[in-house]
Amino acid sequence: MRAKTPDRAVYEEVRENWDRIAKPLNGLGRFEEMVCRIGAIQGTADVRIDRRAVLLLCADNGIVEEGVTQTGQEVTREVASWMGRGVSSVCRMAEKAGIDTIPVDLGIRMEGTPAGVLDRKVRQGTENFLKKTAMTEEECRQAIETGIGLVRMCSEQGYQILATGEMGIGNTTTSAVLAAAFLQVPAAEVTGRGSGLSSEGLDRKRQIVREALERYDACRRAEETDADFAFRMLRCAGGLDIAGLTGVFMGAAQYRMPVVLDGFITSVAALAAERMMPGTKEYLLASHIGREPGMRKILEQLGLRAVIDGDLALGEGTGAVMLFPLLDMTLSLYRNGLKFDETAVEQYEHFEDPEETPAELSREDGAETC
Repeated sequence: MRAKTPDRAVYEEVRENWDRIAKPLNGLGRFEEMVCRIGAIQGTADVRIDRRAVLLLCADNGIVEEGVTQTGQEVTREVASWMGRGVSSVCRMAEKAGIDTIPVDLGIRMEGTPAGVLDRKVRQGTENFLKKTAMTEEECRQAIETGIGLVRMCSEQGYQILATGEMGIGNTTTSAVLAAAFLQVPAAEVTGRGSGLSSEGLDRKRQIVREALERYDACRRAEETDADFAFRMLRCAGGLDIAGLTGVFMGAAQYRMPVVLDGFITSVAALAAERMMPGTKEYLLASHIGREPGMRKILEQLGLRAVIDGDLALGEGTGAVMLFPLLDMTLSLYRNGLKFDETAVEQYEHFEDPEETPAELSREDGAETC
């Protein structure tokens, strides 16, 4: 199934509105482009992002028992409980930016769910994927459907834009396996230090990723579609948080909701969603270039360009929420900027340079897009 293309006519209307503002054409660069894309997704030139939330998907990963992290799985539970109390890093930052936080338990390894966290538990963490597949087909589908359902819930509650984040010790390892498989690159090109591995620990982590790729024969088989391959790798070596985020991004396309990516883990899920539902990427906005080495390659595959390059590696959705104050300032100018027809200055004209066309405006298949 292919995602419906956002409204190109609205995209052009928003762009024309930008051109009427008394400033150099495309003077705010990628930020103007983001506003055009949000308008096309929402289907209106009256772009609004006043009601916003960040979905924080939490789950544990069985691969942690292989020594690929600096901390134990108990940290997932602890940080999720901070999110439930509204005191974690992303919660403090989101509060400042007027963003609601919605932490969700998809698979924390504990009985019950921390207070203040939405209970959508599929199971208590995934399996160690070096010993058996991370989850069953049914569990993977349930996590994806849960993500779609979260977007539906937010749409019904009146949210206009969402950000994404996650919490799950070991999820840079699961993400590295998926990134290497989806991009068809060696493990070393997409496997980083996560939350602070030593050089010895990084070597161990890369070896684990290589073993997983060999175990699951991480290339598309003759009988598989792109969607089948993405689902197989997600089920075999992914995490419940990544599967849930994959559903969130697919839900964005279904419910016409712009969604902001955070770092490496959310971007891997976005690539999985694009493989499973082509066109999903048109509903996504890239906030920042994360520190993990595979981040740039994934955004290139998605045709998305981030606007923050701050060497961020905190996770939790913090990079995604940092985008909103910048968008607020951009929209303040879009809505209230002095127009050329209110001045003695003649409006500028466009002289298009094909080499400067934003990546978001082109598609390999030649289909019209925003």
